[in-house]
Amino acid sequence: MTKKNIPVKLNETYEVPIRDLGIHGEGIGSVNDFTVFVPGALPGETVKATVQTAKKSYAQGRLISIEKPSPCRTEPTCPAYKSCGGCQISHLTYEGQLSVKERRVRDVMKRIGGYEEDIVLPILGASHPWNYRNKMAVPVSQVTSGPVAGYYRQGSHQIVPIDGCLIQEEENNRLLRFAEGFMVRHHLQGYNEKSGKGSIRHIMGRVGNNGEVMAVIITAAPKLPFSALWVKEMHELLPEVVSIYHNVQSKKGNTILGTEIHHLWGKEKLTASLMGLSFEVSPFSFFQVHKEQAEVLYQKALDFADLSGNETVIDAYCGTGTISLCLAKKAKRVIGIEIVPPAIEDAKKNAVFNGISNVEFYAADAGKLMPELYEKGERPDVIVMDPVRAGCSESVLKAAAAMEPKRIVYVSCNPATFARDAKLLRDLGYEVKKVQPVDMFPQTMHVETVALMSRKDT
Repeated sequence: MTKKNIPVKLNETYEVPIRDLGIHGEGIGSVNDFTVFVPGALPGETVKATVQTAKKSYAQGRLISIEKPSPCRTEPTCPAYKSCGGCQISHLTYEGQLSVKERRVRDVMKRIGGYEEDIVLPILGASHPWNYRNKMAVPVSQVTSGPVAGYYRQGSHQIVPIDGCLIQEEENNRLLRFAEGFMVRHHLQGYNEKSGKGSIRHIMGRVGNNGEVMAVIITAAPKLPFSALWVKEMHELLPEVVSIYHNVQSKKGNTILGTEIHHLWGKEKLTASLMGLSFEVSPFSFFQVHKEQAEVLYQKALDFADLSGNETVIDAYCGTGTISLCLAKKAKRVIGIEIVPPAIEDAKKNAVFNGISNVEFYAADAGKLMPELYEKGERPDVIVMDPVRAGCSESVLKAAAAMEPKRIVYVSCNPATFARDAKLLRDLGYEVKKVQPVDMFPQTMHVETVALMSRKDT
């Protein structure tokens, strides 16, 4: 379609019926069969929107009015919601959020994976869709009036000031308010990304068992101003804080933590429990940020693995070993593979910490190691895969299928890349039997899935 044929004009207002939500929570509608994205609009609504951007295949409009509202529309309770980019769909009731996410999984399984929608089970929602995040990393900046802490405005690095987040556990919110007050009281400057000036860059909080908190103050400079006062005042005003660190991140970019870290006071690690196991959590550790729903997800993965105690299981993207150790409680033997060496070191420590000895961890590319294990006679009964958002590499998928396990359990944080991988695995002899969506991150468009795949001849 040429620009001349685009059926909408810049700065013109149109009536747009909305049929779905995009990956960032924006409404998807059409004008004369031409796609128009309208942030703030919901499926089933008819809205008026003014076109702000027009490309060859789509346009983006600014919501002017809602002519026909959705019955699932609700008023967001967060005062920063309209400007903050942390949540995308709090203007949708929780029931509506679940419906949108389940429909998204059904759509990609049919459109990308080539499967019928009925293989997708009803989504498992969260018992607590608010105050669920046990990890906080809030950027700090400097404005004329002083330091500000908050989350980035969607699509920018402009900070929207907040003194609490409704999806964070309250212990983290109290830490944030303390840090904001401390910086104001002691005239500390927030970090300016453009100039590189300023001291405090991020405030990080982690909540472990019994509400214990680890606080990490991240600075751009090597020294933390008033480090002794940070410890003294935090200890007096926040009794739940049991561990305090100072981290130095002098490099530009989006990486929150730098490699230089100093333990200022208290415990060096927190203990966090998951699925009856205990994990030591440091500032650098990976741990699921929504514990309740992580247990729902892991339990479904265990159900799909269907272990009797006699199986050998390969966990092809094992990370710090959380799923591997859960599997080890049910299997005869587990082999965990992860390409990131520090994650494997944490996995080994977690195994020792929990007294689990029937698991082996390898720092390697699963696509290369699995064929070597096969040549050595390894015949896993089950292979579990939990890759990053980009999905599995083709070499891992081919290696997994070549080992001919009875079942493949695929855990995914991106339904689209899972559907793509499921299509390739189908060509390699494995059919999807069922897909279970799990809502790990309420108020956002993210949705996790766990799928059971079996060999076609079984």
